[in-house]
Amino acid sequence: MQLAVLQRGMRDEVMKILLLADHEEKILWDDWSEETAEQFSDIDLILSAGDLDADYLEFLVTMLNVPLVYVNGNHDESYQKAPPQGCIDADGTIVEIRCGNPLEKIRILGLGGSMRYNDDAPYMYTEKEMKRRIFGIRKTILKNKIQGKLKGQGTFEIFLTHSPCKGYGDLDDLPHQGFACFNDLLNRYRPALHVYGHTHWAYGSAGTESTAAGAGIKGFRRKIKHPSGTTLINADSYFVLDTANL
Repeated sequence: MQLAVLQRGMRDEVMKILLLADHEEKILWDDWSEETAEQFSDIDLILSAGDLDADYLEFLVTMLNVPLVYVNGNHDESYQKAPPQGCIDADGTIVEIRCGNPLEKIRILGLGGSMRYNDDAPYMYTEKEMKRRIFGIRKTILKNKIQGKLKGQGTFEIFLTHSPCKGYGDLDDLPHQGFACFNDLLNRYRPALHVYGHTHWAYGSAGTESTAAGAGIKGFRRKIKHPSGTTLINADSYFVLDTANL
């Protein structure tokens, strides 16, 4: 677990990360004010888990002047022609971000998209297709390790996706099912944090909540502890994460 990296920052050794997904909040856009600017003045990093207007992300990265890293949601076809400017696309790769203490780097692995329920959509994948994407990233990780490009204890500290893991915050219908291969990835690499969206707070909760390995936690939950030890956070709308509370 790479908690130490996330917990080091400029402000009392704590980082604050603004998590976003699925819904543009008026307080962060149309109703932006001096009070809002003050409220969010201590944000070190913004993470977007998808399905958000590119203009919204551009506005926030401009107003808060911190790195914004995003992945594609299943409804982000417009990004193909007009991706959010000034933001960092992590979809299908690992990006290194300097924030908080300028000597510290945070590695973020991004995998956007949802389970495939429309053959013509660009950001939808079958379980097999998502496994193939992960296999490609694992080959890159291995190559970087061999070449000495990955130093320190961890491979990546944050896993940023649009969809949840299967059985942890997902739903039973095909469009909102999570990916089983995400569980395998967390168990293998054990990042500190997995940020996702796609299942909205309005859907409510469903099923039986359990932290036992292999047991499902269905429906919307803001925060879930995965059996790997990774903290899972649903970023629907917005959520400010104080890394001291991981």
